[in-house]
Formats: sequence, C-alpha cells, structure tokens
Amino acid sequence: MIETRIQGIPCLVEMTNGSYQKPYSGSSYNCETDWDYYGGWSDVEYQVYDRRGRPAPWLEKKITPKDDQEIIELLIENASD
Repeated sequence: MIETRIQGIPCLVEMTNGSYQKPYSGSSYNCETDWDYYGGWSDVEYQVYDRRGRPAPWLEKKITPKDDQEIIELLIENASD
C-alpha cells in the first residue's frame, strides 16, 4: 500500500488491477500505435483505505479527476520500481 492524500486527507491506496504502457522511447516506426509512442496508456483500478488499512468508501467518493490522475501516476511509478 502507498501513502497519499485525497482532498488533503491522508490515506493509503493499493492497485487491485491494472495494465499500463509507458511512452515508447525508440523509433516511431517500431511502435505499434501512436498512443504507445506519444503518451502511453493506463487502465488502473485501485482501492482506497484509511490510515489504519481499513477500506474507506466514504473517501473514494471525494476523489476528483485530478486526485485520480495523481493516484494512478503514483501507483504506476511504484509498480515499476
């Protein structure tokens, strides 16, 4: 689980299911799609928990699109380590 904040509230998040492709770094001629080359893509699902590790559906309701994008980026970054 990874520590983060949603609307300033400290919490934990965990990737439950996900696929992602970072932007391709080679020649564009060797890349399968323009999405892979220019920006990559992600299809990530995650669970939100309170600081004690209990599921927090009340906190999930507070997630804004900005929060969602930041959480997904954080999860992808930590998954590749």
